[in-house]
Amino acid sequence: MEIAGLQKLTLLDFPGKVACTVFLSGCNFRCPYCHNAELIDGLLPPETDEDGLIAFLEKRRGLLDGVCITGGEPSLRGEELARLLRRVKALSYAVKLDTNGTRPELLSSLAEEGLIDYVAMDIKNSPDRYAETAGLSHISLDAVRESASFLLSGRVDYEFRTTVVKELFDDNSFLGIGPWIRGAKRYYLQPFEDRDTVAVRGLHAPSREELTRYQGIMLPFCPDTFIRGRDY
Repeated sequence: MEIAGLQKLTLLDFPGKVACTVFLSGCNFRCPYCHNAELIDGLLPPETDEDGLIAFLEKRRGLLDGVCITGGEPSLRGEELARLLRRVKALSYAVKLDTNGTRPELLSSLAEEGLIDYVAMDIKNSPDRYAETAGLSHISLDAVRESASFLLSGRVDYEFRTTVVKELFDDNSFLGIGPWIRGAKRYYLQPFEDRDTVAVRGLHAPSREELTRYQGIMLPFCPDTFIRGRDY
């Protein structure tokens, strides 16, 4: 498997772990606010391959605790991803998987095999604005709902998270999200950050007041709702 990118050290991406972050290319969404837009179609040359990653991890044993797998959408790799995670787990690393939740069967099989220790699943928006926020003309949410239900069952540690873009969210967004993920273990509101790599220009972060109001809407549904961001 080709590895699109490797961040060799992160203290933020994997809660409670000193980790590295592995970027896999390819995604079935086209989120206009995506920070990794160059990974969507897999157009960048790979930084390394699976063997190179494993060699790096072998050298970092005792220094790193975990490996974050992100994208793009890693679950699109299917059995390739499972094979990679088996090799990572053989080195005794904890694994965090970032996903948009569109491959629930793979998510559950990875968890049941013990290949993932923590899942961060994106909740893009309320159901009625999901396609717009994912950059698609239409979307079936059956798979996303199934993945959310699996995580809510508690069979693997997890968080839900939403990147909040001023132009795409209002109070009704969270009135729609709340009942969907009621009782979630953790839910994070992440303010959009503009960067040169963002897919669509001209988007903005919500204000502190807006984020705080959205948090207030979510708290009755998910008491552990937090705002994640340096300036918030």
